[in-house]
Amino acid sequence: MEPIATSINGAAKALSLGRTSIYALIKEGRLETVKVGRRTLVKTASVRALIGEGAPGAD
Repeated sequence: MEPIATSINGAAKALSLGRTSIYALIKEGRLETVKVGRRTLVKTASVRALIGEGAPGAD
């Protein structure tokens, strides 16, 4: 089963970006998050959509 959310650090590693860039993308609304307790998790679907994998017609 593929994870449906990842940590900020996990998203940064997956996108080869820094944490500051991840927070900027979240603030811009380009990455979706969910709060679980005090943790902020990034939805993996939004990471895929950001790089075009989740976009219709993307190859």
